[in-house]
Amino acid sequence: MTQSATILGCEGVALSQDERAFFAEAAPWGFILFARNIKNAAQVYALTKELRAAVGYDAPILIDQEGGRVQRLRGPIWREWMAPLDQMAKAGPRAMALRYRLIAHELRAVGIDVNCAPTADIARDDTHPFLRNRLYGSDVKSVVQTARAVADGLLAGGVLPVVKHIPGHGAAVADSHKDLPRVSVDRATLDATDFAVFRAVASLPLGMTAHIVYKALGGTLPATMDPDVIALIRDDIGFQGALMTDDLSMGALPGPIGARAARAKAAGCDLILHCNGELPEMQDVVAQSGALDGAAKARTDAALALRRSPEPLDIDAIEQELSDRLGGEVYV
Repeated sequence: MTQSATILGCEGVALSQDERAFFAEAAPWGFILFARNIKNAAQVYALTKELRAAVGYDAPILIDQEGGRVQRLRGPIWREWMAPLDQMAKAGPRAMALRYRLIAHELRAVGIDVNCAPTADIARDDTHPFLRNRLYGSDVKSVVQTARAVADGLLAGGVLPVVKHIPGHGAAVADSHKDLPRVSVDRATLDATDFAVFRAVASLPLGMTAHIVYKALGGTLPATMDPDVIALIRDDIGFQGALMTDDLSMGALPGPIGARAARAKAAGCDLILHCNGELPEMQDVVAQSGALDGAAKARTDAALALRRSPEPLDIDAIEQELSDRLGGEVYV
């Protein structure tokens, strides 16, 4: 079966007949879940099975489960985590590895096998609040160590990590959900900070782009649509994993939704991520994204080859160690 180069959302807690038929024909590489798709554990597990049944293969299912403001699985059913930057103020990378090992356990239990983490952007004093407390630190060394720890925790739990937002979102002072950030930081600084982090984690299997214009790179398009920035991600930063866009529906991107998909694919993104679950938009996205083939398919195949069964887990021991490292304050 030829898959489309897309990752798609769905509208609710179960598939409609129209969605089922559309997904069967569109054959997206994967799916992504949001809060609107979450009711309880049994329902989420049933939905992940239903999504895979609709396409007839073991499609990866993604979610954003960072902790803090960005966690789609919430209490009281699932663990509620403090913001990553707050946890990092209390403990280091080892505590984050433990945290994400527990997150991976919860995700796999409901059929989710890809998490959009680590968030490897550098935190600055003026990083926009939508992002800042989701980050791990303000220096390259600590962010790299923590991003690797987060990825290791997820992989140990049988969940693939997606490192984001390549080549770096931390210098943005606007919210890319609403506006297009234009970063004026000079190239030498970017090389020594934001780009340096992503070079150090370039071996991770999946990555997500940043919807940002970098003035120092001479472009006028957001990185997601700029072939020169995608070339920098590949050749300078050295990321050779499967590269997906950030959500195509975000306000940072110009033009109609189908044109956004076409431009991102032409720029060199392997996978086009569309999250809002609106069927007419998804139809346009699939039509303009084309087939998953060539080097893009090879990269996605390599990523999926890393999916494995979770390693043995002693939950009590991990929770005790995490509690000890955080002085007893583990959950919100």
